[in-house]
Amino acid sequence: MTQTSNQPTEEPVQKVQLYVTTGYTCGYKAAKMAQSLIATPQHLVDTDIYSQLITQGFRRSGLHVYRPHCENCQACIPARVPVSTFQISRSQKRAFKLHKNLTTTILPIGFHQAHFDLYTTYQAARHSEPEIEDKDSDTPEDKEENAVTQYKNFICQSHTDSLLVEFKEDGVLKMVSVIDLVHDGISAVYTFYDTSNPKASCGTYNVIWQINWAASHHFEYVYLGYWIEDNAKMAYKNNFQPLEKYNNGQWLLASTP
Repeated sequence: MTQTSNQPTEEPVQKVQLYVTTGYTCGYKAAKMAQSLIATPQHLVDTDIYSQLITQGFRRSGLHVYRPHCENCQACIPARVPVSTFQISRSQKRAFKLHKNLTTTILPIGFHQAHFDLYTTYQAARHSEPEIEDKDSDTPEDKEENAVTQYKNFICQSHTDSLLVEFKEDGVLKMVSVIDLVHDGISAVYTFYDTSNPKASCGTYNVIWQINWAASHHFEYVYLGYWIEDNAKMAYKNNFQPLEKYNNGQWLLASTP
């Protein structure tokens, strides 16, 4: 990792330093290389610091707090919903009503075997890719251990004020969300759910639930992460209106799709 000489004009805090990573394969655009701006040291990026960084377009993944910093691409645009002015659409009302029987339990960040099992099934259904062959010496037990370690690093570690939300129907786990609490809102870190029902609208229901939960706790925003114009998996974020997008150091209302 190399230190950047082109740091943001906003000074988040003086405790942390911002570094640019070396290039890596972009997860959103095929055949593209990407770089990120990383806040270090990780253990100092607590809720207070992260609350400032998220307003400047940063996100959290496990213990990593980052912002895309690609020299020739600015496709990743941070997006957030202003809670007080959110206007639910008819289709969103139907999606929310469809899952009205879900019950919620809020838990501290931690490992739960049932969560991991649901996450594994979700990943296989929604993000399946050709399997990369492991070393011949890797046993099924090794692969399981590696998968658990990766899950814990991604879902179960945080230096910020974070929580898990379980969604169950008739006692059966259907969905889990990881949420960060920041000073002016909540951040939707990651959600995974049961994909066995093709008619379900779990993703839409979940975002609306988070908006409603944020409103009940007097938060101003729900941060939805990055939106990319030509990425189909990101398109759903435009359905939550009004939507603000961060560009050139400003949060501005985005045009209605």
